[in-house]
Amino acid sequence: MLQFRHVVFSLACAFTLAAPVNAGKLSIVIDDFGYRPKQENQVLDLPANVSVAVLPNAPHAHEMATKAHNAGHEVLIHLPMAPLSKQPLEKDTLRPEMSSAEIERIIREAVNKVPYAVGLNNHMGSAMTSSLFGMQKVMQALDQYNLYFLDSMTIGNSQSMRAASGTKVKVIKRKVFLDDTQNEADIRVQFNRAIALARRNGSAIAIGHPHPSTVRVLQQMIYSLPPDITLVRPSSLLNEPQVDTSTPNNAVPSQPGKPVEKPRNPFKGVSLCKPKQPLEPVYATTFFTVIGDSISQSTLVKYMQHQWQGWGSNTPQS
Repeated sequence: MLQFRHVVFSLACAFTLAAPVNAGKLSIVIDDFGYRPKQENQVLDLPANVSVAVLPNAPHAHEMATKAHNAGHEVLIHLPMAPLSKQPLEKDTLRPEMSSAEIERIIREAVNKVPYAVGLNNHMGSAMTSSLFGMQKVMQALDQYNLYFLDSMTIGNSQSMRAASGTKVKVIKRKVFLDDTQNEADIRVQFNRAIALARRNGSAIAIGHPHPSTVRVLQQMIYSLPPDITLVRPSSLLNEPQVDTSTPNNAVPSQPGKPVEKPRNPFKGVSLCKPKQPLEPVYATTFFTVIGDSISQSTLVKYMQHQWQGWGSNTPQS
C-alpha cells in the first residue's frame, strides 16, 4: 500500500512538472508615443516584449520609434481615426467618407514617419472602425504593406475583421484598457484582469498609455507575473483564434456638404382603389360554406376519398 501511494505521488509530481508553464500569453502595448519622451524612455526601460504605438504626426515620432526598435521593442503606428464624439482631432485623422486615395496617402506618410513599424492600431476611431466601407478602404491600403492591424476596440461593433476579409491583413483585438483612470489601484485591477483573461482564453492584449501612474504600476507588476503567464509581443498572437462578434454596418458614409440619402419607401404614394358601391356584408353561413367547399375540393381530401372507396377491392385474397 505504501509503495502504491509512492507511485501515485510520483506520477502527480511528474504531471505537475509536465504541465505547460506558459498557459497564458499577455501582450502589453503602450499607445500615444511621440509626445512625452521622459515617460516614454521609462517605458523603453521595461522588458523588450512591451510594445509601443507611435503617433505619426507627434513631434518625437521618428526619434521614439527608432529608440524603441533599437531597444528591442515592437513598434506599431498609432493612426488617428475619427471618433463618434466631437473633440479635437489629430492631423490626418482617418474619416469614413475619405476617398481611397486620401486614406492610402495618409497611411503611406505614416509608414514613412514611424520607422520599423510592423503593425498599426487605431487612436480613438469609434466612427471609423464601425464603418465597414471606411475600414475596407483602410484594409485595402494596408494590404500593400506587411502590417497587421491591432483593433483598439473603442467600439463594440468594430468592422475591422469583416473589412480585412479578402486581404492579407491579419487582425487582433485589444481585451483590456489598463488606464481608463490614472489611479494606480484601478490600473492594478485592470492589469490583474488582463492576466485572468490571458489565463482563461490563452492570450490577451492590454493597452495603456505613458502616464506616470501607468509606468509605476508596470514597473511594479510586470516583473512579478505568475509563472503560467508569458509576456509576448502582439505579432506572436497573429495566429491565435479570433472571434468576430460584429454585425454588418453597410451604411454609406456621407460626403461633406451632401445630405445623406434615405432609403426610398416603395409603398409611399400608392393610393388605394376605392369601390364605386358599398360592399355587401359577408355572413357567417356564407363564410363556412366557402371554406367547406374549398376543403372538399382539395387534393388531399380527394386522395383520401379514392383510397377509402377502393379499400375493399385492393385487399389481397387469403
